[in-house]
Amino acid sequence: MTTAPRNSPPPSTPSYENAPTRTVSVHGEDFAYRELGPEDGVPLILLIHLAGVLDNWDPRVVDGLAARRRVIAFDNRGVGGSSGSTPDTIEAMARDAVLFVRALGFDQVDLLGLSMGGFIAQVIAEQEPRLVRKVVLAGTGPAGGPGIDKVPALTIQATLKGALTRQDPKLSLFFTETRGGRRAGRAFLERLKERTHNRDKDISLPSFRAQLKAIKRWGRQAPSDLSNIRQPILVANGESDRMVPSQNTLDLAARLPRSELVPLYPDAGHGGIFQHHDEFVSRALAFLES
Repeated sequence: MTTAPRNSPPPSTPSYENAPTRTVSVHGEDFAYRELGPEDGVPLILLIHLAGVLDNWDPRVVDGLAARRRVIAFDNRGVGGSSGSTPDTIEAMARDAVLFVRALGFDQVDLLGLSMGGFIAQVIAEQEPRLVRKVVLAGTGPAGGPGIDKVPALTIQATLKGALTRQDPKLSLFFTETRGGRRAGRAFLERLKERTHNRDKDISLPSFRAQLKAIKRWGRQAPSDLSNIRQPILVANGESDRMVPSQNTLDLAARLPRSELVPLYPDAGHGGIFQHHDEFVSRALAFLES
């Protein structure tokens, strides 16, 4: 890894597959990140799902967005290549993300939050209205949303089943059991292998446990007052999300004052934006540039 000073220009890279992993110091901890795309414009910060590290972003989504936007993916504190201890609340993760953004010298950003990253994005948008310009929420839901507190149990069950069957748990958690869903899931897993050098570390067990605790707390909180979030927000998901039930996506779109709902992707689940990456990238770019 290389350490980047504040306000340093992003490296010129044609794809996420070979984007260098860099670090920036955030209150004494090193946060790992990758950056690509144009050097100008409002940066798009990517907030990853439960247990996700830099190599869990679909390169088709990142490359598609980076064709026209400055895109930055990073590891949460204590996860992957980032040092420190992983927080066990969504609110603390949101504070870390804000500190990371400010350490890079940005005073305004857009956010793309997927699943747990969408929880984090909601907190940042509400608490830092001047920092956040626009938000894309995918496969996520509000605090107290139906079924969200079941995510830890579902994840553990799928992980154990995956270990017994030698199958990546993301196949069952992110995609439907139909022929099309299984085909899309296998294609996604192959894309995640495209980067063959300087890959990120998998999440550690203590960090995974901390994130599970944070998600359960989020799911059991009192419902959020989403009317306080005033930024334009694009909301997307598959129609058959078994992790964060798709009802939560519809609820977000109905309750956020300035939301746009992408019609739920057919025959798709939690990984709907990966399965339908071309359509998602096109819609997200149009929203961010409008």
